[in-house]
Amino acid sequence: MSAKQRADRLRALHTDRTLVLPNAWDAASAALIARAGAPAIATTSGGVAWSAGRPDGHGLTREEMAELVARIVRVVDVPVTADIEGGYGPSADDVAATVRAIVDAGAVGINLEDSTAPGGPLFDVPAQVGRVRAARDAATAAGLPELWINIRTDVYLFGIGEPEGRLDDVLTRAGAYAAAGADSLFVPGLIDLETLTVLVKESPLPVNVMVWPGAPTVAELEAAGVRRISVGTAIAQSAYAVAERAAAELLEHGTYTALEGGLDFGTVNSAVTA
Repeated sequence: MSAKQRADRLRALHTDRTLVLPNAWDAASAALIARAGAPAIATTSGGVAWSAGRPDGHGLTREEMAELVARIVRVVDVPVTADIEGGYGPSADDVAATVRAIVDAGAVGINLEDSTAPGGPLFDVPAQVGRVRAARDAATAAGLPELWINIRTDVYLFGIGEPEGRLDDVLTRAGAYAAAGADSLFVPGLIDLETLTVLVKESPLPVNVMVWPGAPTVAELEAAGVRRISVGTAIAQSAYAVAERAAAELLEHGTYTALEGGLDFGTVNSAVTA
């Protein structure tokens, strides 16, 4: 498929039904997630950074991140949307450069945060609007005006402002970001179904949430009107937990039970064999 065809497919997936995205962190995880039936691949910035031995939160350079995304694109036949964190720099020009790199890497969607750093504070609305516009303009100039922009607001994730004002803050940001060219609104940290139902009804953008063990089910979120669901670093964390447990068991006890249930060699090898 051409880049435009992949981008059009990603757009269609946001309207067909609620899009569920198990996040990948390297080429092999992406290939296996696609094999499991995922209609698109979303990267997790934390997992991608960890796979390269760096921390999340702009631990990678723009160029390193783009190369890792390109490796994922090369092994899957489904659209790839890339988590570009805060754009690898605070300015609109930084965001534009990152979008150009991502389009060159073959991704057809992005996540872009409105926090200036992990934990906040957030960019003010005019500044973030300029960054969203820069992303849209850069994609258009790069020949991919169909790039899907999933704009992330960290109001709930980082507990910005008084609790009673957070929904209004998110809605204000959603309206401004939509006018600037965003396609969907990502609100990590918010899983309360009552609040989500209100947000979905009043937001001009379809809503994406991040889930974890104990969060409402996909069916419950879909009933509330959520259009996109992802898991962030959770699958990568689970995989790394297996690695640590298996290593500890082997080193401390000389046994291998933590290795039970793993994929067979042929399954993994064939998933990344062109």
